[in-house]
Amino acid sequence: MPGRFFLTRPMSEIARTLNIPNDIGLQPPRWNIQPGQEAIVLTETGLKTMRWGMIPVGRVNARGRPVMETIINARSETVFDKTAFEGVGRAVVPVDGWYEWTGEKRRKTAWRIAAADGSPLFFAAITDRWNAPGGLRVDQFAAVTCAPNADLEPIHHRMGVLLDGAGVQIWLTGSEEQAKALTLPWPDGLLHIDEATDVDWSGP
Repeated sequence: MPGRFFLTRPMSEIARTLNIPNDIGLQPPRWNIQPGQEAIVLTETGLKTMRWGMIPVGRVNARGRPVMETIINARSETVFDKTAFEGVGRAVVPVDGWYEWTGEKRRKTAWRIAAADGSPLFFAAITDRWNAPGGLRVDQFAAVTCAPNADLEPIHHRMGVLLDGAGVQIWLTGSEEQAKALTLPWPDGLLHIDEATDVDWSGP
């Protein structure tokens, strides 16, 4: 929906694909990017790192009550309308793919999802800045999700909103209506899914 990301190709390749400067430099391959960790995102001003998971301090829901939970993924159907998301920014998360799980506790099967043609994938995300205690400011993001395509439907009832090259720029700089129009399931047949039996879930 996604549950975890992985990004193992060089950032220079990501930058070349997006036709942007590589402001991040060399990065180690990461097979297990988890919520709560930092990940590389693209904003209107370039590549930077942000924490995956938004702590919506000071935000309220439609009833005026504080939003307490950390937001990892945000539903596209409500992300532009909910009070809790008012004033958020937009970003794109470049990855090689992501993981989902099926099955019951202690018997779950991990699935690796990537582009069928081996190209990088670009997730739509929203961003915010948390003013933490002690004056610390933490830039943070949440992935935006939509209904699954036919590839993902047997595994999960949601998938992240994926963007093509033109969609990346529209998501970053377009109007709200233009961004809303991008929040659709990825076309069927463009993803490759296999069982992730070779991942060290305790590692990077």
